[in-house]
Amino acid sequence: MSCIDFPFPSPSLFFLEKDFGLSPFFFRFLMFTVYADHATPWQYGFQDPASPAMAGIYDLHHDIMFFLTVIVVMVCFLMVRCLMHFVKGTSIGADSTTHGTELEIIWTVTPSLILMLIAMPSFALLYSMDEVIDPAITLKVVGHQWYWTYEYSDYAQDNETSIVYDSYMVAEDDLLPGDLRLLEVDNRVVLPVHSHVRVLITSADVLHCWAVPSLALKCDAVPGRLNQVALYMDRVGLFYGQCSEICGMNHGFMPIAVESVTMPQYVDWLRMKMEDI
Repeated sequence: MSCIDFPFPSPSLFFLEKDFGLSPFFFRFLMFTVYADHATPWQYGFQDPASPAMAGIYDLHHDIMFFLTVIVVMVCFLMVRCLMHFVKGTSIGADSTTHGTELEIIWTVTPSLILMLIAMPSFALLYSMDEVIDPAITLKVVGHQWYWTYEYSDYAQDNETSIVYDSYMVAEDDLLPGDLRLLEVDNRVVLPVHSHVRVLITSADVLHCWAVPSLALKCDAVPGRLNQVALYMDRVGLFYGQCSEICGMNHGFMPIAVESVTMPQYVDWLRMKMEDI
């Protein structure tokens, strides 16, 4: 059951079309870029970051892309210049130089500096993503063929029962208007915003992978092994993912839906779930 309702598409977009007289196509395109917490048609970039880890990956990608662009342009320029001289049959002229100490220093130091500029933020990001900081909530995820089981063991009753439920993909015939094909589930993961969460991931049969791109989460679910990842969401929203490890015939029908809500909404959801135990 959902705690918050996400209208899709947003009615405000239609009012903007009417009031400002802009192209409906423009707002349809805007709609699929603003609501980018799931894969969209013709998507060519990352999904919108919803956690500090994903924001760091986003920034690191842009930084590396800058250096990559400069290097590609320089190499292509040198190749074109060499080809132009070859085609024209011109020669730059013979040179008797046998040593180029200054040039060797430049082409050794420059790549080293570039690699250092890339490596330092990369290592810092990897360290921050690997560290679990005093988690307030522990969520256990168990992969099955072909569905997920979620357990909130922090809220166990006196009889040692806790909040446990299965999450299956919603069949195409059961989708409601605005639902996403192959991504909607009958029971979402519900977690509070601005809270440190520890996610324990394992499998009951074969290899699976629990992945939510907007949250920078991708962790293998291995039978007999308990993997751990940290999660911190900095905005309310609904974030989709899928199993990212081929696990059999219905591998493509194991979607993941994580719903980030405010703390009062989370408490209300917990109260409702505890009553069902």
